[in-house]
Amino acid sequence: MRHTISVLVENKFGTLTRIAGLFSGRGYNIDTLNVAPTHDQTASRMTIVTHGDQATLEQICKQLNKLPDVLEVRDFGSDEYVDRELVLIKVSVNAKSRAEIMQITDIFRAKIVDVQPKSLTIEITGNESKVEKFIGLMKPFGLLDLTRTGKVALARK
Repeated sequence: MRHTISVLVENKFGTLTRIAGLFSGRGYNIDTLNVAPTHDQTASRMTIVTHGDQATLEQICKQLNKLPDVLEVRDFGSDEYVDRELVLIKVSVNAKSRAEIMQITDIFRAKIVDVQPKSLTIEITGNESKVEKFIGLMKPFGLLDLTRTGKVALARK
């Protein structure tokens, strides 16, 4: 089962290394990791997506809370939260496919951010399901390159 964990940390040297070390040292995998400053310049928010059973998740949260510089750990498993992911995808185009790709991009409310004679680079933001569906529709045209930010999430309350 996949879990999304939000970790508020102090902006201090080595914090990311300690958290990544916690995961690798105990044999837990990080599916995605996103780290960015918050409105408070002394703190950053990490959004970690991992997988495991409920006991594994509880162990991860307990271990995270023990680390220095960790201010708050929140499992979004049962809470209401908003999540998004940003993807840049470069798709092969020709005269025939360009209009169809542009139409699909418009339907998904994505943006074309770069136009080249043989490719389009598209930016799409949304939840994981939306992003996966869009990537699936682009595959037949020929994916040239792709990068993802990983999930970011905030509690609704």
